[in-house]
Amino acid sequence: MIDLQKYKRIIRVLFVVVILIFPFYLLVNVRSDYSEFSGETESSFVGKEACKECHEAAYKEWEGSHHDLAMDVANDSTVLGDFSGVEVLGQGKVHHLFKKDGRFFANTDGENGKMADFEIKYVFGYTPLQQYLVEFDKGRLQVLALTWSVTDSSWYHMADSIYQEDEYIDHHNWLHWTNQAQNWNSMCADCHSTNVQKGYDPVNESYHTTWSEIDVSCEACHGPGSQHIAWAKTPEYLQDSFTNSGLQVRTSGTDNKTFVENCARCHSRRTSICDFKYKSADVYNHIIPSLPEEPNWHVDGQIKEEDYVYASFIQSKMYMNKVQCNDCHNVHSGKLRKEGNQLCLQCHQGDIYDSPSHHFHKSAGEKGQSVVSQSGVEFKVGEGTKCVNCHMHGQYYMGVDYRHDHSFRIPRPDLSIQFGVPNACNQCHADKSMQWAQSYIEIWYGQSRNFHFSEAFAKAEKGSEETFIQLKNIFGNYLYPASIRAIAVRLLAIHYADKSKELLKKALGKNESSIRLSALSNYPITSQSDLESILPLLLDEVVAVRVEVVRLLVVFGYKDVPINYASAYTKAFNEYEGLLRYNSDFPAGKYNYGNFYYGLGKLDSAKIEFEKTLELDNRFVQAYLNLAYVYNHLGDNGKAEAAFENYLKEYDSDVQALYAYGLLLSEMQKYDQSLNVLLKVVQLDSKFPRANHNIAMIYDFQGDKEKAEKHLKLEVLLQDSFQVKAELLRFYLSNNQDSKANALIVELRKEYPDNNELMQLERSLLP
Repeated sequence: MIDLQKYKRIIRVLFVVVILIFPFYLLVNVRSDYSEFSGETESSFVGKEACKECHEAAYKEWEGSHHDLAMDVANDSTVLGDFSGVEVLGQGKVHHLFKKDGRFFANTDGENGKMADFEIKYVFGYTPLQQYLVEFDKGRLQVLALTWSVTDSSWYHMADSIYQEDEYIDHHNWLHWTNQAQNWNSMCADCHSTNVQKGYDPVNESYHTTWSEIDVSCEACHGPGSQHIAWAKTPEYLQDSFTNSGLQVRTSGTDNKTFVENCARCHSRRTSICDFKYKSADVYNHIIPSLPEEPNWHVDGQIKEEDYVYASFIQSKMYMNKVQCNDCHNVHSGKLRKEGNQLCLQCHQGDIYDSPSHHFHKSAGEKGQSVVSQSGVEFKVGEGTKCVNCHMHGQYYMGVDYRHDHSFRIPRPDLSIQFGVPNACNQCHADKSMQWAQSYIEIWYGQSRNFHFSEAFAKAEKGSEETFIQLKNIFGNYLYPASIRAIAVRLLAIHYADKSKELLKKALGKNESSIRLSALSNYPITSQSDLESILPLLLDEVVAVRVEVVRLLVVFGYKDVPINYASAYTKAFNEYEGLLRYNSDFPAGKYNYGNFYYGLGKLDSAKIEFEKTLELDNRFVQAYLNLAYVYNHLGDNGKAEAAFENYLKEYDSDVQALYAYGLLLSEMQKYDQSLNVLLKVVQLDSKFPRANHNIAMIYDFQGDKEKAEKHLKLEVLLQDSFQVKAELLRFYLSNNQDSKANALIVELRKEYPDNNELMQLERSLLP
């Protein structure tokens, strides 16, 4: 018989359970419907048109910008240059630009140096200059040297504009437009299009370079957009399941370091580690930015060669005070947010800084004369009142592209007088002396100047105690930018290695990737324990540091990696080989690959990479030196001799290379030549002890015992050790100079009373 009361209670409970489960079931199904759009799914590129619907204002700002017009297919609407059959004189040749069958052509010198017709496939940029790309075999696109100046509507030859006046760039030269220095795939592509995959095949030395959009579009900066679209389509109450609204790159609600690093992937002088990874948390996971140091910058950090802004900006007070790119630039249009001094007055007080008592220059409309700067720019009366002309002075790059220095510095004629660096006063007033400029600075602002890091950097190689203290203080002072502190670390390691060891160990543990990498790259490794001390950095958070550890371990032949670092080493080793492979289309990349193989003992592979380096760039002279060592190890001394000679034509004062060359000549039994080379070594470096030993051996072999003894004694003076003195003793013994041998033995007994080798040498004197 059924208990009705109990049955009713069960039914009520089950009904409640069903009621509770039903919404949960709906929720699960709703979540399931949108799970394909969650942050867990790999995002893909969707194209700018997919962004336009929701972000129309930003899209309109972007249209027509430098980013939008960074690259395009060559046609009547995109080509700005005059292709009406015009002639252009450049590099001593007459070139022609013309159209045929609706296509654009250039008649210019090609890969073999002969004049030929080349079709223009793509345009590159639109102001202040436009360049043109030509297709070659193996997937290569090359940047034509003939360039259109948009500012004055004329053609010019890039080589005439940016290289030395007397330098002729022929087809054998790495810098020629058909060679690797002007290769779009490796030098330009990743910053002129979206989602670029270089696709270099080092085996076939070919490219399969791809992009998702030909220009610098929305996803170039924000990352692939499919997950962001999914987020937008997801019900609001489920959107929290997406990280950063489905975008891999965070561009809002972040600090200035993260924001600026997003721009740095293109706007920096750098080494690329791999194709850009949008998920990367640190810029050092996909590029290694150059530090603002010589030779590419002036010693005080001012622009010199192409630097692309980043390294200049991060050394500035602006950056140190949390300013970021979009404070001044509209990141979609690329235009300045405000014009003239109003841009600076967003932060700086106008009554203090935008006044004659600060800038001391005439305003527009006042009587005066314009000046022509060192760069050839005419500055009219009134332009001296503009903040940028004193604090962001610029120079021309690529012939007609005037770029401002983003280090935002105070003009310092005093540093110009000391170190020859530029200053804005003399850059404008090119006809005046540095002393003239300094006298006005002292009148206006007083005689005292703050210490500048360049005062230590410029004097570091002299090795003074004062400079050592200054460099230490720069490294330890967080008021200096990380990049400047990283340079101080490098200089300490190079010029004060013994005194800086403990400081460098501390630098290896710093939060700033640039400082850790600088300390590691320049760490004075003199022992096994030094190599072991860098092993923990195999676990570093950034790729750039991890691969540098591997490079050092390979160079120094460290193979017995402890078991607790084995997996980390394998990962970093693969990352390093990936970096080498990625950059092996560059001469420097092949050279580094050669060093990698050399360190692994794979000499035949090293030889191939060094030879390929010189095929790409016959002026990459360092490869000759490494080839000389490889040829010698492989027993091909004839080629080793030729390689040494090619290197020493350019670096005839490299005493280490000269010494190695001298030893090779001795090995080849060319004793007279060897002697001349080794004598040059001691002439260049009188404190090179081992060279004296080898000179002595040759003189001894040639029978000139007096000169042999002289150089052995010089070696003893330079290197006070038992082994060196024992060499002198053996010389006396082998030449039957018993009295001198006995006298030296008496001295050696006092210094080394229990030395077994000395006792054996003494026995040879016994009758």
